[in-house]
Amino acid sequence: MTHARVLAGRLADLLRREQDALAEFLIALADFDRRRGWMELGHSSLFYFLHRELGLSKGAAQYRKTAAELVQRFPEIVEPLRDGRLCITSIVHLARVLTPENRREMIPNFFQRSKREAMAVAAALQPASAAPHRDIVTALRPGGLPASDAAAPALGPAPGPGPAPGPEPAPAQAVQPVEPGATAASLVPKPARRDAAEPLTADLSRLHITVSRRFLEKLQAARAALSHSRPSLRAEDILEAGLDLVLKRDAKRKGLVQKPRKENPRKENTPAESHIPAAVKRQVWTRDGGRCQWPLESGGVCGSTLRVECDHRVALASGGASTVDNLRLLCRFHNDLAARRAFGDEWMNQFTRGAAQGAPAQPGADSS
Repeated sequence: MTHARVLAGRLADLLRREQDALAEFLIALADFDRRRGWMELGHSSLFYFLHRELGLSKGAAQYRKTAAELVQRFPEIVEPLRDGRLCITSIVHLARVLTPENRREMIPNFFQRSKREAMAVAAALQPASAAPHRDIVTALRPGGLPASDAAAPALGPAPGPGPAPGPEPAPAQAVQPVEPGATAASLVPKPARRDAAEPLTADLSRLHITVSRRFLEKLQAARAALSHSRPSLRAEDILEAGLDLVLKRDAKRKGLVQKPRKENPRKENTPAESHIPAAVKRQVWTRDGGRCQWPLESGGVCGSTLRVECDHRVALASGGASTVDNLRLLCRFHNDLAARRAFGDEWMNQFTRGAAQGAPAQPGADSS
């Protein structure tokens, strides 16, 4: 047994203990709430007990408060929390749609879901009452907070003749109770993440992104370029058209086209990277589903969809052929790792800029 496997076993054991401890904590917290112990200690709610006395952040306190209330109504969620099928961050969204009548079939819908996936499931089951289609540009101050007078529907179609429309009213926001001793800084709403999608229904989401002036200029130029054929385009239509072009170009690079051209015989001295026939590349991409096939020691494959490229199982330099059976898809990280195992670090470091000793550069977070 390798040292990494021993450490992985210990981590799995620690994770089971963490999950078990969380379940026991929520059971005890539910009983504490049922007895209204927080009131006896002078707190106005379970939330403030968790936040002020136990020192949890407001987000962590809200998750646990919601979970404790749900445990009291639906004790069957305890075991999924204990074994890790149900995540504490998905509890808030489960609580939105869980009822005594649907409890049996509803709870499994949230198993193994991330916070964002749980939000999407809840939105599909209980769509937002209104999902408006609006394009609004809001200027940001240097500190990242919206300027009070900058919101305007600047991306809408150019107004026609007649009086200019008035500014669009800001959407209503829920009023939050102000805590005693709260400072002005703590009352300022935090800006949305740089790139965050909020599910509204099964099909619609609201996307919050921060863009540069250059991006807005290009968006307006694209609107003008398409204005003759499609005069009433929304920002979503323009961005989707651009995404279609990116995906079409990517599919062409991979050979995934509906009507592939007949290939000419390969000329001698053709570079190795163009040595794979398009028909072969097309079969490999289809077979591997566009995902990295590097095998994991615990079973399964890497599965990344970022920076994926074709790799020869038996390298070309070692006599490997560019056939479907000898090719697989690997992400850039695992492709480099495979090459290092085949040719050694000293050789590969000639071609990998800034490579650490004997290790490929670590990839960024994979969103796949």
